[in-house]
Amino acid sequence: MSSAEKPSSKGQAWFCTTGLPSDIVVEVDDMTFHLHKFPLMSKSRKLHHLITQQEAAAHSSAPQQQQQETEDEDEIVEEQCNVTFTGFPGGSEAFEMAAKFCYGVKIDLSPSNVAALRCAGEFLEMTEEYSEDNLVSKTERFLSQHVLKSLKDSVKTLKSCDSLMPMAETLGITQRCVDSVVSRASSADPALFGWPVSDATTASKQVLWNGIDGAGRRKAGAGTGDSWFEDLALLRLPLFKRLILAMKTAELSPEIIETCVMYYAKKYIPGVSRSNRKPLPLPSSSSSSVATEAEQKELLETLVSNLPFQKSSKAATATRFFFGLLRTANILTASEACRDALEKKIGLQLEEATLDDLLVPSYSYLNETLYDVECVERILSYFLESLDARNAASNEDAAARSPALMLVGKLIDGYLSEIASDANLKPEKFYNFAISVPDEARLFHDGLYRAVDVYLKAHPWISEEERENICGLLDCQKLTLEACTHAAQNERLPLRAVVQVLFFEQLQLRHAIAGTLMAAEAAVEPGRQSAVLEREAEEGEEGLEHVQERNGTWRVAVRENQVLRLDMDSMRTRVHQLERECSSMKRVIAKFDKSGGSDGGGGGWRASLGRKFGCKFKTQVCDSHESTAVDTRKGRHHQQPQQQHPHHE
Repeated sequence: MSSAEKPSSKGQAWFCTTGLPSDIVVEVDDMTFHLHKFPLMSKSRKLHHLITQQEAAAHSSAPQQQQQETEDEDEIVEEQCNVTFTGFPGGSEAFEMAAKFCYGVKIDLSPSNVAALRCAGEFLEMTEEYSEDNLVSKTERFLSQHVLKSLKDSVKTLKSCDSLMPMAETLGITQRCVDSVVSRASSADPALFGWPVSDATTASKQVLWNGIDGAGRRKAGAGTGDSWFEDLALLRLPLFKRLILAMKTAELSPEIIETCVMYYAKKYIPGVSRSNRKPLPLPSSSSSSVATEAEQKELLETLVSNLPFQKSSKAATATRFFFGLLRTANILTASEACRDALEKKIGLQLEEATLDDLLVPSYSYLNETLYDVECVERILSYFLESLDARNAASNEDAAARSPALMLVGKLIDGYLSEIASDANLKPEKFYNFAISVPDEARLFHDGLYRAVDVYLKAHPWISEEERENICGLLDCQKLTLEACTHAAQNERLPLRAVVQVLFFEQLQLRHAIAGTLMAAEAAVEPGRQSAVLEREAEEGEEGLEHVQERNGTWRVAVRENQVLRLDMDSMRTRVHQLERECSSMKRVIAKFDKSGGSDGGGGGWRASLGRKFGCKFKTQVCDSHESTAVDTRKGRHHQQPQQQHPHHE
């Protein structure tokens, strides 16, 4: 076609402006193409066959017109050559490009149109056997030499196959693209994965250690790793499921599979990403509206069923994302298998969760509490099961303090403090949840004490037996000195708990005094060597300077020793005060036993308390991980001495 021979489109009609009148009209979908028979017949066997049939039928129906002039005959043929294609692969756009190819116009092949042109060439029978260098061979070369050698291009071509079924499947284009994606993804750089659920607000505030902006890194990586994930998210759900199944069959890295699923879920499921609250319509939806609740539920259950059951490599980001899926599953009333799979997935990496993640609202009318406590209980049980399995696989001691277990223990204590103010939380539910955490998970009981205190304050109507049962969760030996001081003045605690706290506070103070005495002896030790140093000073001037320096150190140690003695006197006074309070409380207990001796319960309790106080306990003084407020009880004033520790040079 020369430069003057250009196609033009007028409304729903397409013309080829060659200067010659068109002699064939082809209708594809809602578009009418006014073309010429010769270029089409030279490349397409199908069009050659159809045009030949129509010409033969026209000549047989009007034999008397065979002797007319050529112009009249051309007009008759033009009226009779009309071809209509229904269900043409790729629609009118694909036929337009195929027609241009027939006219010799250079067409630009791309990953987005090569599959449609390959199907159009097959439909029109534009094969190499019929005409040299035809459309089928040209598109096949582009597929094998360009598309299937690129991960991103393979995903784009796979996306275009959605509208070309079943011909794309028959020609093997779909399967070849799937195989290419699986093969290329297995060798892709894992460093390019893992950014699908980062919030925009968080990304803008993150700065790397060398000053590079984290958002800039994401923007730079979008052209390499993220782009093919974005294209993958445009696939229709059946084709996406097929690709994920092929990845699992090929035993691809769970990280890659999980990232694909997370990208897809973030795009179409509402509520899983704080930066994108309104999801896009599903690719299979003909309308521009968001998917219905039933479609979202089906999509969610399908995606969750395809998640790999391994701990995520980027657990912190993934855990937040899975909690978002869990909330959506509860809202959509997804199947029990779907919710159970999400809870198990979260349980594998619970140590990466935050308190905000655990606060899952209760959407069922069967639950009286504000938050879904039973859900968190199940997640905790799955975490403990996975931890036992990991310890068994690595031959580690189950009784050893695992860092993950310690983090979860602190997290659960914070969760208990948060839900303790719920008036509908039953005492037995609070108690059972608190004891479900292993003892090894709590180095100190300050966090648990805070939760117990909040619960007692929010539930003043519970019985004395329930109050003592809840306070029985506390191990006074694991309370820091600050927590003991607060508990000793806490009017909400039962009398028995206060007595135990006072006893262990006294033991901790005695232990502190013993430690102070040992420190004082260690401070005096340099003074014993002063005489030896004086004798060495007589040997020379250098020795004299050295002795003067050491004598200065000795004088500092003597002054610190005097300060320590003053501190010990203050601590002895505090211990005597506590002993007097303990004796006073014993007298109160004795009166209580006499008044309640008819039921026989008071004496047994006093005997058990005496036996407990007669035992020796191993105590320690440690700093609290978290600050605690100290309430002052009316009518009782205690002065807590300040301890000054010596500095040894």
